[in-house]
Amino acid sequence: MISLRLPKDLEEKLELLSKREQMTKSDVIREAIEKYLVDVEKAKHPYELGKELFGKYGSGNGRLSVEYKKKVREKINEKMSH
Repeated sequence: MISLRLPKDLEEKLELLSKREQMTKSDVIREAIEKYLVDVEKAKHPYELGKELFGKYGSGNGRLSVEYKKKVREKINEKMSH
């Protein structure tokens, strides 16, 4: 069992909705939570939204993530030498 405190305005809206739909407040809340959980489960996570793009436009150099410090150092040295 769960107890829930609602702000006055939300409680009033729940009361009106339950009367209009001829449902108990508990049934309205239960349906709302079920819908919310389904929506959350269906929602795509950030990785899923972009996974088809990851690696699609690569440089062709598979060592960049390993050698990035060296590359940064080289760029800095180039700028400093000018």
